[in-house]
Amino acid sequence: MSSKILIIGACGQIGSELTFRLRSIHGDKNVIASDISYNNPDIVNTGIFEIVDAQDYASVKVCVEKHNIDTVYLMAAMLSATGEKYPMKAWDLNMTSLFHVLNLARAKFIKKVFWPSSIAVFGTTTPTEYTPQYAVMEPSTVYGITKQVGERWCEYYHNKYDVDVRSLRYPGIISWKTLPGGGTTDYAVEIYHEAIKEKFYDCFLKEDTELPMMYMDDAINATVDIMTAKASDIKIRSSYNLAAISFTPKEIAESIKNYIPDFKIEYNPDYRQEIANSWPKSINDSYARQDWKWKHKFLLEDVTKEMLLQLDKKYNQILKKSN
Repeated sequence: MSSKILIIGACGQIGSELTFRLRSIHGDKNVIASDISYNNPDIVNTGIFEIVDAQDYASVKVCVEKHNIDTVYLMAAMLSATGEKYPMKAWDLNMTSLFHVLNLARAKFIKKVFWPSSIAVFGTTTPTEYTPQYAVMEPSTVYGITKQVGERWCEYYHNKYDVDVRSLRYPGIISWKTLPGGGTTDYAVEIYHEAIKEKFYDCFLKEDTELPMMYMDDAINATVDIMTAKASDIKIRSSYNLAAISFTPKEIAESIKNYIPDFKIEYNPDYRQEIANSWPKSINDSYARQDWKWKHKFLLEDVTKEMLLQLDKKYNQILKKSN
């Protein structure tokens, strides 16, 4: 019998692209996408889709049993910037959904769980350069707090109940296919959209704010790789550091000017600057590279070239349709 996969939060930025990748690997019938609404037609109309409320245990369990699910990717979450506006909603969504899935695994309804953590687990007391796997974690955002607590629970459920849970601390993710979902690193996606549409971007971070980033293809590859690795190779059951590239808004703007010379950028930091100040500048992910042979492919110049190429096609298509 084929492995059956459930993606909770499949309509989000990472969830949507992960859904397509897993469907290409396992087949459309073996990957069930779910979310709380039908707001992503590309996901809803291209395979099996279910409405699932990640905060409702019964809703998740019914879907798991209906489709004989053995692997769950829990991608539903409220991200950093949005979480600061709605702290209790962020706590409730991020923690309740994790407990539901971990408890289903503990009860043997499912065999394997993927849960994403984040560089938001780190804080101002963490070393910012080449941040190690094991470091002080004093997050200053609700999002970061939920991820830090979630890591501890993942490790606990593995050690106490032998739950096969695997996790990555994602850096900022860059993709042209979907719009960002309320994170502090959103500027690194928005800037490409505005460069194509307006040749101008009003940045909400300072020009020298260096943050760890990753192209979506690398993030999806890492997610697939850790989930297909042998259980004996997964030595860390809290969450693995994951890294690719680090850059500043000024550096990304300069890379865009190589293709759009008259592109302009202004810097008007807002509340997200304080969040960014609490995060690392670069990440040491040597454990992931050692344990399950993680490698990234995209450098900043590769990301800029691909983003501008694909967004130019996308907006031209939109303009053609509107004319």
